[in-house]
Amino acid sequence: MITGILMSLNDPQWGNKGSNQGPPDLEDLWRDFNRRLSALFGKRSGGGGDGGNGSPRPPINAKVFGGGIGALVVLVLLVWLASGFYIVDASQRGVVLTFGKYSQTTEPGLRWRLPYPIQTHEIVKLTDVRVVEVGYRGSDKNKVLKEALMLTDDENIINIQFAVQWFLKDPQEYLFNNRNPEDTVLHAAETAMREVVGKSKMDFTLYEGREQVAAQASKIMQEILDRYQTGIVVSKLSLQNVQPPEQVQAAFDDAVKAGQDRDRQVNEGQAYANDVIPRARGAASRLLEEANGYKSRVVANAEGEASRFKQVLVEYNKAPEVMRQRMYLDTVQQVLSSTSKIMIDTKGAGNLLYLPLDKLMQAAGAPAAAASSQEATLPLPRALPNLGADVPPQLERSDAAARSRDSLRSRERGER
Repeated sequence: MITGILMSLNDPQWGNKGSNQGPPDLEDLWRDFNRRLSALFGKRSGGGGDGGNGSPRPPINAKVFGGGIGALVVLVLLVWLASGFYIVDASQRGVVLTFGKYSQTTEPGLRWRLPYPIQTHEIVKLTDVRVVEVGYRGSDKNKVLKEALMLTDDENIINIQFAVQWFLKDPQEYLFNNRNPEDTVLHAAETAMREVVGKSKMDFTLYEGREQVAAQASKIMQEILDRYQTGIVVSKLSLQNVQPPEQVQAAFDDAVKAGQDRDRQVNEGQAYANDVIPRARGAASRLLEEANGYKSRVVANAEGEASRFKQVLVEYNKAPEVMRQRMYLDTVQQVLSSTSKIMIDTKGAGNLLYLPLDKLMQAAGAPAAAASSQEATLPLPRALPNLGADVPPQLERSDAAARSRDSLRSRERGER
């Protein structure tokens, strides 16, 4: 047909009408087109044996006509079969349906199915994370109170707004067991949250138990979705806003501030206790150690004195006279070393006496300090029995000489 039209355009009569050179007559072209079309389908135009312009009809070649129809059928068949090819991305899965019934699930890549209307396919995205908002839409200010207001176990009302992130795990269940997946997730999330809040106290839900409430609601929500075989997996449930109703918000704010003040004071008291108690324990431990040290020192000194006394007693039993004289001399030496008196032998001295009293006093002061410290550490013997009768004569002579020197000095002062 298209070839005949092209031939009519290449007709030498195109553009010729009589002797005038101009555009062809549209009526002649239309009649010629109808004639050729009628000849192609084996009909005569207008019921006569001639064409519109009186020319005879050309014969029809049946072989050419049959070959053209066959090529057209093959071309249409190839196009029909090629329509069964489809591509599945890495994050997708293909679901093939045979006359509307599930047939198979195809993996990513270039796939082929029987063309429509025998088989069709659906492309499902598995890795895309979808979000459902419960109690609000878009922002926290755009509240949906029908979903957000919930009743707690202690018969209080709170306003909860949360979001649920979910994705797919089974394309077949997702396509055939859900009419509206987003509404299914929304209703399951609201049901799970109401169950958890209904079993919890208001303060627990508002403050310290928010994470536990979210975890329990997510678990219950997943159980509901699995029970209905929705092919949906809950990725995360996050609480956006949890607060009491607006009508009692001011009272709850005051209660929260009071609780914070209480916690602050408790922490300050605990800090003070942590500061004072270790100090008191340290002081008590120090005193206890000092007492134990004093006890050990006193016991050791007493044991040392007892041991020394036993040693002296043994020697005294061997030679009582010698030990009494020795003990007497030691005692007198200790006593006189701490005094400031000076004893001078006047028999061997001349008329002029030189007494460096300052040097003597310094020399006497040093042994006195040493003796005092020694007396503090080493106590003197406590018993000197019957020493008064056995005083050595040397000490008696020294005392007499001292008394004579004192009388001599007093006479000299009187004469002057």
